[in-house]
Order: sequence, then structure tokens, then C-alpha cells
Amino acid sequence: MKKLAAMVVLGVLSVGLVAASGQARSTAQSRASQKADRKQQKATKKYLKAQQKAQRKMIEKDRKNTHLPTNRY
Repeated sequence: MKKLAAMVVLGVLSVGLVAASGQARSTAQSRASQKADRKQQKATKKYLKAQQKAQRKMIEKDRKNTHLPTNRY
């Protein structure tokens, strides 16, 4: 009877440890995925900002290089 009780306790403990280690892995994976998502968002934001800056510069350059004829009466 004592052997059976000991086996049941060991079985329950081993199942609990396996579940806890699985949860720790999923937490680490979710943190890693969150970090990767933040890094991707930062890179996308940086890219879009550079594109907007280039567009503004192009518009400004076009505006400066546009020479309208002067009106001479």
C-alpha cells in the first residue's frame, strides 16, 4: 500500500514538473516573439520615416527647380 501511494505521489509530481517546464518554455517563446515583433515594428517605422523624408525632399526640390516665366509687360 505504501509503495502504491509513493508511486502515485511521484507520478503526480512528475506530471506537475512537466507542465511547469512547458509553461516556462511557452513564456520564453512568447517573450522572444514579442521582442521580434517590436523589432519588426521599429524597422518598419524607420523605413516609412525615411520614405516620407525622401518624398518631402523630392517635393521641395521639384518646387525649387520649377521656373515659371516672369511676366514682362
